[in-house]
Amino acid sequence: MTEAVVKGGWRWRIGRFAALAAAVALGGCAGLTSAEKDEAPAPAQSNLASLTEVIQKHPDDPQAYNMRGSVFAETGQPEQALADFNKAISLDPNYAQAYANRALLYRQNGKLELALADDNKAVAIDGNYAAAYLGRGIVERLQGHSAQALNDFNRAIQLRADDAQAYFNRGLLYQSQHQHQFAIDDFTTALGLTTQKAAVFVARALSYLAVGDAKSAASDLDEAVTLQPQNVQAWTSRGLAYERLGQKEKAAGSYAKALNINDKYEPARTGFARVGGKAGQSYETF
Repeated sequence: MTEAVVKGGWRWRIGRFAALAAAVALGGCAGLTSAEKDEAPAPAQSNLASLTEVIQKHPDDPQAYNMRGSVFAETGQPEQALADFNKAISLDPNYAQAYANRALLYRQNGKLELALADDNKAVAIDGNYAAAYLGRGIVERLQGHSAQALNDFNRAIQLRADDAQAYFNRGLLYQSQHQHQFAIDDFTTALGLTTQKAAVFVARALSYLAVGDAKSAASDLDEAVTLQPQNVQAWTSRGLAYERLGQKEKAAGSYAKALNINDKYEPARTGFARVGGKAGQSYETF
């Protein structure tokens, strides 16, 4: 696993003024969250025209550009998003949210050094900005700087104890260090904070498998494949869990489901062969 995003604690950051302006322009569709008052869910792509109207009315408002950049990013238009984040920062060089958003965009496109620089800038501007610590921690985790990443995840959680993404990423860090009980604890906390649970169930199941608890792993993976029926890793890991439980029928069925989704996925191919799976045969999955 590299950087699976768990919604519920991490989203593009937009400013309060821009959120309220867009809410007026769009008939009130944007609302402030209780967890972080300067955030609001970004509108969908169909609202980009309305957001552009907001910018036309407020051409010198960095928050308006930050909000539209967030929508561009969420709708798969990274070049437009980058242009808007750059504009927001040029209008307000001390705009921590815009730096954190640009860092997230850079990170999603594999530009880790640029992401790290922007997260560092956001932290320098606002030492209590949880999103910047989280973003920087993710970059550090991806770069293999475990101690720094742990410090930043701890700080993000200290600042926002309801952030599922911070617990999830700290759990991934613990998992990479074979500290599986710590990882399981963090994944469990993340599950209580997010509605997007499939990736967390898969992650926790992998740690359960690592500590020899195949029964708990199988239970988590049952949930994961129910939530995301096209998740190849979930089906393959489920096959391994049931294989370790000695339930070869369910194991073969799980591996077969993974191969139906991606017949070139090698872990599923080797697992299917290992439990004696045969092409064209039907297997029980539940």
